Amino acid sequence: MVYIGVAPQVDGQFGRQACRAWIDPSLPVAGKVRREVPNMPYWPGYADISPEHRAIYLKWLAGGRMRSDLDAGYMFLFFYGLERRFMVDTPPDDVKRVILSEVMRLKVLFGGSSLVRRYLSTFVGMAQVMLGEIPDDPLSIDASGAEVPLPLAVGLGARIGQGEALSADWLLAWFRSHPEASLRTPAKRAPQVFEATFRALFDKRFPEGLKVTKPRRKLRLTYEAASSEFTQEITPELGGAPVLDISSLRRPIEIAQEIADAAMEALDPYSRLLGRDEGAEGSLRAHLLLPLEIQGLFPCPEADELATWARERIAAGGLVPVGDVVEQVTGNRPAKPGKRDLTETSDMLARLGIGFAPDPRFALRKPRPGEPVVLFDLGAPSEVPGDASSAYAEAMLRIALGAFVAHADGRITEDERAALIAQAETADLPEAERRHLLADLRWFLTVPPDMTVLRRRLGSASEAEAGTLRAALVAAAHSDGAVSGDEVASLEKAYRALGLDTGLVYSDLHAGDAGEPVVRAARPGAPGEAIPGDTAGSAPLDAARIAAIRSETARVSDVLGAIFSDESDDADEPGEALSPVAPETSPLPGLNLAHARLVKTLLTQDHWEEEAFDALCRARGLMPSGALETINEWSFEIHDEALLDAYEGYDIEPGLAAALRPKLENTPCPT
Repeated sequence: MVYIGVAPQVDGQFGRQACRAWIDPSLPVAGKVRREVPNMPYWPGYADISPEHRAIYLKWLAGGRMRSDLDAGYMFLFFYGLERRFMVDTPPDDVKRVILSEVMRLKVLFGGSSLVRRYLSTFVGMAQVMLGEIPDDPLSIDASGAEVPLPLAVGLGARIGQGEALSADWLLAWFRSHPEASLRTPAKRAPQVFEATFRALFDKRFPEGLKVTKPRRKLRLTYEAASSEFTQEITPELGGAPVLDISSLRRPIEIAQEIADAAMEALDPYSRLLGRDEGAEGSLRAHLLLPLEIQGLFPCPEADELATWARERIAAGGLVPVGDVVEQVTGNRPAKPGKRDLTETSDMLARLGIGFAPDPRFALRKPRPGEPVVLFDLGAPSEVPGDASSAYAEAMLRIALGAFVAHADGRITEDERAALIAQAETADLPEAERRHLLADLRWFLTVPPDMTVLRRRLGSASEAEAGTLRAALVAAAHSDGAVSGDEVASLEKAYRALGLDTGLVYSDLHAGDAGEPVVRAARPGAPGEAIPGDTAGSAPLDAARIAAIRSETARVSDVLGAIFSDESDDADEPGEALSPVAPETSPLPGLNLAHARLVKTLLTQDHWEEEAFDALCRARGLMPSGALETINEWSFEIHDEALLDAYEGYDIEPGLAAALRPKLENTPCPT
C-alpha cells in the first residue's frame, strides 16, 4: 500500500511539488539514527524529509506500522498514499475496503492527536459514503468532530428523501453531532442512561417516528486531501436516488433539544448522586432515581428485594416501625428520622409502587421513633409526588380531626372506626388519593395523640390558634349538614381532653351553623340532642370564619401542625430549639437568626471540610450535627432539597445557594 519510484510532480499547497507519498529509492537513507531527531514538518513529503526521517519511516513501515509512539507525521506520510490510492486511482471496491480498514486502524492507533482524528475521520466518512456503507446503527457513527459526520448526514438525507420517519436513535445521533446542540452534565456523566431516557421521551411524543419536511437541495460533497494535493467532488446516491442536504434543517434539532432538556432534567437527581458518589452507579438509590420509563432497562436485584420485602409487610397488615422502613430503604437508621430521611424513604418506595403514610410532605406531624408507619399499595409506580389536591388536604384534615375526637377518651369504638372508614372510602377523590387517605386514616387510628402534650401546647397557643382548632373541630361536626347527639358528646370529649370548657361546645356549634342547628339522631330511633343558645361567659367563634374553614385548609393545617406535632420536632439537640422567628430578626423565615448567620458564612465556599464545619458551628455555640439537621430540615421544608450535602465534608447545593445569597446580604455575621 505504498508508491515506490520517482515521485511525479503534482499541484500542492505552494505550487508544483514532488508527490509526498512516493518512496524514491534513489534518495539517501541514514544508516544510523541519532537518539533525538527533530519532529517531522507539518506537511511531510518523502523527497523533502531528512535521511534520518526516511530511516525511521521505512523501519516503521517494515515493522507493520504498529508503533504509535512516533511523531504522527510518519503516519500522515503513509496516509497520503492511502487517500490518493482510494480517491484518485479509483481501485476496485474490495481494495477500497482494505484501505478504509487500515485508515480506521491508524485512527485508533494515533487517536490521541486531534489532528489525526480530524483528518482521518473526514476520510473515513467520505470513504464510507462512496462505498455506500452507512451503518444501520446511527449512534455507532463516530461523532467526535465539530460537524455532522458524512455517513450520518447521508443516512439522514436518504431517509428524509424517501419519506421515512426518523427514529429516536437517528434524531439523537443527528443532535449529538450538531454544533448547536447543548448537553449538560447528566448527558455526559451517564450517556447510556441519557440515551435510554431520550428514547423513552421521544417514543412517547412521536410513537410513529418524526416526519421531517424534505429540504430542496441535494447533497454535494468535496473531499480536500490531507496532503493538500487534490480535491474530490462527489454527489452521493443511495439506492439509485440522490441524497438530500439536511444542513439547512433547524426544526428537528430544536425538537431534539427539547427532548434532551427534558431527559437531562429527569436525570438531574441521578446525576447529582453519581457526582457525589462515583460508586453509586448500579446501587438501589441510583436505580430508584432513574426515570420510571427506563428502570426496567437497568435491572437492580436490590430494588426487587426491597419491593418483595415491602409487599410482604403489606400482606401482613402494612404497619412497620418507622426506623425499620427507613433502614431497609436507605441503609441508615437515624436515632430520630428527620423530614429528609422520611421524604427520601417515601419517594424511593413510591417508585416501586409502595405508598408510605403519613406522607412527610403533608403530615400534621412526623412519626416518633418506635411508632409504626403504614405501607400500602399505590396501584402503580409513581414519580416523586407533587402537591396534594385541595380536596385531599381537606379530607385528610377532616379524618385527622375525626380520629383525634375518637381517641379523646383513650379508646375507639367500632362505630367510630366504621364511620371514619366510610368517610374516607366515599371521599370524592381520585383513586390514588383515596388510597393515600385510607392509609392516613389507618395511621391516625393506630397512633394515638399524646393528650398531655396537646393540652400543654394548646395552653401556650395564641387565642387565634386555639380558636382555629375549635373551629376546625366544629367544621368537622358540621361536615354532613347535621349534628347528632353522639357528635356533640364526642366534641365534649375532645374539648375535655384538651382542657377546654365543655360549655364552649354548644356556643361553638351554634356559631358554626348558618341557620338554626339541625340535630339528627345517631341511628334510627335514638333522639337527637338540642343545642342551647350561647352560654354566658363563653367565647363564641365567628360564624363566617367557621363556614370558611374548609377553604382555608393550608392555614388550618399549619395551625394544627404546630399544635399536634411532636414536642421533639422543635429541637434537634439540647440548646438548639427552633424558636419562633420574627420576620424582622431573621432573613430566612422559619430559621432562627443563629442558623441564618451560619448559612451566610457557609455560602462563602462551595465545599467545607468536616473539621472546618465543626469549628464554625462550635464557634457560634451550635452542635455540628444539630446545625446540619436543623439547616437541612429547614431547607427541605422551604425549598424541597438539602442545602448541605454530606460527602467527604459538606458540599453546598449551588442552585439553592444562588437563591439564598441575596436574602442574606444585609445579615451581620459574627467573626
